[in-house]
Amino acid sequence: MQPDFWNDKRPAGVPLDIDMGEFKSVIEVFERSCKKFADRPAFSNMGVTLTYAELERQSAAFAGYLQAHTDLVPGDRIAVQMPNVLHYPIAVFGALRAGLIVVNTNPLYTAREMRHQFKDSGARALVYLNMFGQKVQEVLPDTDIQYLIEAKMGDLMSTAKGWLVNTVVSKVKKMVPEYSLPQAISFKSALRMGRGLGIKPLKVSLDDTAVLQYTGGTTGLAKGAMLTHGNLVANMQQVRACLAQLGPDGQPLLREGQEVMIAPLPLYHIYAFTANCMCMMVSGNHNVLISNPRDIAGFIKELKNWRFSALLGLNTLFVALMEHPDFKTLDFSSLKLTNSGGTALVKATAERWEQMTGCRITEGYGLTETSPVACTNPYGDQSRLGTVGLPVPGTLLKVINDDGVEQPMGERGELCIKGPQIMKGYWLKPEATAEVLDAEGWFKSGDIAVIDPDGFVRIVDRKKDMIIVSGFNVYPNEIEDVVMAHPKVANCAVIGVPDERSGEAVKLFVVARETGVSLEELKAYCKENFTAYKVPKHIVLRESLPMTPVGKILRRELRDIA
Repeated sequence: MQPDFWNDKRPAGVPLDIDMGEFKSVIEVFERSCKKFADRPAFSNMGVTLTYAELERQSAAFAGYLQAHTDLVPGDRIAVQMPNVLHYPIAVFGALRAGLIVVNTNPLYTAREMRHQFKDSGARALVYLNMFGQKVQEVLPDTDIQYLIEAKMGDLMSTAKGWLVNTVVSKVKKMVPEYSLPQAISFKSALRMGRGLGIKPLKVSLDDTAVLQYTGGTTGLAKGAMLTHGNLVANMQQVRACLAQLGPDGQPLLREGQEVMIAPLPLYHIYAFTANCMCMMVSGNHNVLISNPRDIAGFIKELKNWRFSALLGLNTLFVALMEHPDFKTLDFSSLKLTNSGGTALVKATAERWEQMTGCRITEGYGLTETSPVACTNPYGDQSRLGTVGLPVPGTLLKVINDDGVEQPMGERGELCIKGPQIMKGYWLKPEATAEVLDAEGWFKSGDIAVIDPDGFVRIVDRKKDMIIVSGFNVYPNEIEDVVMAHPKVANCAVIGVPDERSGEAVKLFVVARETGVSLEELKAYCKENFTAYKVPKHIVLRESLPMTPVGKILRRELRDIA
């Protein structure tokens, strides 16, 4: 489509483009916001609130520690493996201010998944929560990690309360398995050692990589998408532009420095990382971090404390909240934004949510490789259920057929995206990069879409065999490769099947060797090797699998049977 095709289709207040010259790096956005909104709350979690000024001071101390007490140099990788706790923004912004590249790591990863990510990224430092110390100890010898910074839940609380929380977590709830990492330095000590040191100035350009965000690949092993300062700054501005839409009263939907955003989705996932960590900064809003969104009763109890105006979620979470009897006792009078992404929004969920809260869910679309937001719906009654909306300002879209020829409007084809938020490429994988990024900067999404005449985009299918479980990508090849390593498995195949709660679930078909294999053995093996969302929900033992003459398993046929 031509760039001006979408111009007359955007809602009032939304600019047609963004100014890429406005900021030089994520660091500049961060430092500017911390000054501008100094006394406003930035993050709250477990009864503690950090203002923008405090966040600036703490992250500066963390950066000071990294620069003065380690031999890490700009461009080195630091892995951050934590749930939604206050340490996370301090560590991430501190690392960026020290010139390091952040490697976001899922805290629920198994040892196998951690090894791959740490080795592939060449991470030299790791910030982790003590609950994961045992896994860290197990994988450490196989990595290049030299510096360990160990956080505890109570670190940022008052001394007495922090001691109490840490004791309850380890001794009462037994959430910290035994381990020994004497070389680790505590997060509190790192902040103390870095306090007042100041940060050595850096030369950072928009083209420098800020984050390695790992995403599965059709090959099964996760690849690191290199997201630059320019990518992240662009996507912050693009999202901010969409939130400048004028409400019925003629005022912008989002008031700078006044909104309270609830952040239940993990910050290490690109969707929440950009929305809650990056976008809120540029507009000075307050993020309430939910450490354990699976505890729905606890989550609702926390929501009672806030007059929240925005909530980021996905289908599974919306359903779980609405099924809890206490949800309807909440005060929704301030709620004006409910955003959904990461996985398709179910129509019935959206309708029920609007009925219960009076707020319509706005669905968007993006990928790790697009930092992530590529499209989003207008807010309120201008949104169109069943679509992912319009491309964000500064973004071009087209759909192509298998021969790479652009298709006319209303025809289906692979969605291609071009814009300043498209990744630089995959870390150390030029071939894989060349497969998805062409010389003109068009990124092939692997999703089949239709662009309607009014500019709205519908995602109708996936080209890849990827499965999306509660917003997380699961690649059949990765599951199959690991299951095939089981001594009693002769062959296997994985597909996604529809699931009420998680959108899709993983279904595994197994052909056993002569010795046979039990479902119990397979379940235990999968649990040990995969993080929870990748574990097959359904396992079926079969005599054989449908194959092509060449021996390629026909997943499509298995889908038809399922």
